Amino acid sequence: IPIIPFDEALHGLVREGGTTFPQAIGLAATWDTALMSRVAHAIAAETKQRGIRQILSPVINIATDVRWGRTEETYGEDPFLTSAMGVAFVRSFEQKGIITTPKHFVANVGDGGRDSYPIHINERLLEELHFPPFKACIEQGGSRSIMTAYNSLNGVAASSNHWLLTEKLKKQWGFGGFVLSDANAVGGEVVLHYTAKDYPQSGLHAINGGLDVIFQTEYKHHQLFQQPFLDGSIDSNRINDAVARVLKAKFELGLFENPYVPEDIPANPTHKQLAKLAALESLVLLQNKNKTLPFSKSIRSIAVIGVDAAEARLGGYSGPGNQPVSILNGIRQRAGKTITINYQPGCGRSSEAYVVIPAAHLSNQNKEGLQAAYFNNISFSGTPVLERIDKQIDFRWTLFGPAAGMDADFYAARWSGYLKSPVTGKYKIGLEGNDGFRLYINNQLVIDNWQKQSYHTIVTDYFFEKGKRYAIKIEFYEPKGNATIKLIWNVGVQNDWRRKINDAAAAAKQADVAVVVVGINEGEFQDRALLSLPGNQEALIHAVAASGKPVVVLLVGGSAVTMSNWMDKVQAIASVWYPGEEGGTAVAAVLFGDYNPAGRLPITFPQHEGQLPLVYNHKPTGRGDDYNNLSGLPLFPFGYGLSYTSFAYSDVQLTANNIRTKDSTVVSFTISNTGSRDGDEVVQLYIRDLLSTVARPVMELKGFQRVHVKAGESKTVSFVITPHMLSMLNEQLQRVVEPGAFQLMIGASSSDIKLKAVLNVVE
Repeated sequence: IPIIPFDEALHGLVREGGTTFPQAIGLAATWDTALMSRVAHAIAAETKQRGIRQILSPVINIATDVRWGRTEETYGEDPFLTSAMGVAFVRSFEQKGIITTPKHFVANVGDGGRDSYPIHINERLLEELHFPPFKACIEQGGSRSIMTAYNSLNGVAASSNHWLLTEKLKKQWGFGGFVLSDANAVGGEVVLHYTAKDYPQSGLHAINGGLDVIFQTEYKHHQLFQQPFLDGSIDSNRINDAVARVLKAKFELGLFENPYVPEDIPANPTHKQLAKLAALESLVLLQNKNKTLPFSKSIRSIAVIGVDAAEARLGGYSGPGNQPVSILNGIRQRAGKTITINYQPGCGRSSEAYVVIPAAHLSNQNKEGLQAAYFNNISFSGTPVLERIDKQIDFRWTLFGPAAGMDADFYAARWSGYLKSPVTGKYKIGLEGNDGFRLYINNQLVIDNWQKQSYHTIVTDYFFEKGKRYAIKIEFYEPKGNATIKLIWNVGVQNDWRRKINDAAAAAKQADVAVVVVGINEGEFQDRALLSLPGNQEALIHAVAASGKPVVVLLVGGSAVTMSNWMDKVQAIASVWYPGEEGGTAVAAVLFGDYNPAGRLPITFPQHEGQLPLVYNHKPTGRGDDYNNLSGLPLFPFGYGLSYTSFAYSDVQLTANNIRTKDSTVVSFTISNTGSRDGDEVVQLYIRDLLSTVARPVMELKGFQRVHVKAGESKTVSFVITPHMLSMLNEQLQRVVEPGAFQLMIGASSSDIKLKAVLNVVE
């Protein structure tokens, strides 16, 4: 029986030679499903060439809170846009004989924007917000696999949730494919959710709940779950069903007849051009004072500032790409020999004050590292459970304790040995981590934080002599679990961010314009409490802006950034996301005016973290949207984006203003390019049910088109208004079209509505 070779292909196959396109959130920012289909077709071709017949993509979770570190992997906050992009993506793969695996089922961004946090939401919200993209990918795109989430849903682990996997997905939706867990998620019942006493029981729960494939990262892991498959604990009919679903997929793929492919993998140069086009379409222009962009033809010198300009970061779940073009190199290539480019790295995304003390400076009994003693209590009483040499004190214990056989949430550790300094002078040394730690140097207590409260970094000044040995002892206890402890100092830390900022500001003064490229840190299990730029990048922007030269800020990242502290100081701002291997070429084309930007935000940018969660399609509030010390409005709304030209909307018409509940009508209007440049406009259709038996969103995206309009040209744009677009879930969760008035809103963003019309629906 052949295997199904699988891999990740979120925005390009994660393999050597695979083309890397803009990150998923950037592809969503194109608002172009035709382009998405072309991108997916290219990725699918490269995938099948390598014999891979299943991809663990796409991520169609709704990014309800932009603090979530995996927002970059999604298509944003809206179920309609996510469904449209998801279907365009999966259809190209499924038609090519590659199984797609939309994930993570379901709703794995929880309170505070934290990844895989427990989800407590009712069936209505699931049906209205979180289920639609999965239904669409299955019913319209043909997805033959679904991946479950790590989190629990209403108290039951998603990978074992019978209501979710069996009643909803398989019975109600009629899903005939197979369901697999996220990597190692089944064991989460044991070490995360505490709803299974051991691994065999977690496997039993998962298979009985409706899971078909337990996805583990090592073959030997099967032994953990094996027992209930052999002792009759799992009904044989359920096992047969799971096996049949997988075998069916293998037969459909033709793996029994043709399990192998030729080893030759020819490159396709057109894919690189497609990656450039996708990057061009994804860029969102957020601010452009005084028409700073595109660059004036009189510019002769540009200061390019920021490590993100040179790094060419590709985003999470990326392959290496094919000779990725950085923004710096893209600008250099486009500038040619007539424009001087002065690059300064600036301060970077992090300005670390301390580092973990390296093993080379720690010793015990002529061995590198410190002697460690671990106790299964918090009072250091009795004999240690474990003694060993630890090279460094840099630990994070989450699911398990420090070692096998130790409690995960009740232990203590003591490290002792010697520290040798490579320098002479007064430096800072200390501990970082969960409270409950103390540090001794030469038997003197220098840090005493022997209580449990929070997470702290505590350092103290200490004078070291080069080459001298200092006796050192660290004690740490943890009575709750989820612990971190680090031994740190500032020896060797080049904390010269102020000098780097000054160098960048000096370069800006000598240039005609400054391009500051800044970025964020995010990813799986890297949620952000703060949405401001990390490190000292805000100080960098202020210093460059003080030069008096025009400043363009480019944001590299896959989520929202707060910028109220600095946006008024700069002339232009654009989000380039993670623009893929041709990103630098595309960004330069936009800056120099070779391409007119038309990307639109698939997420809402808040003014402040205190507004979160903040989405455009919320239900009506019981009072108001505002705070007593901050507006409730976003910084940049969903669907927002600027252009180098201007557009006018006019002449909205309905083919029928009054229709029955089972009828359709067409709304049309005129879009005119009133500027001097050709360009794309993303026209957006929103609908609001003006009177309903249950509360409905204040507005919902129900249609969009990316339309190219030449300067001075006008075009007619139409949307078919179908019963499904007007439907809702009534009090009994039945999908119905309720008679009444519906407001149709057409505009350039969820806040920039240009035209309105009222449609009346009768019985």
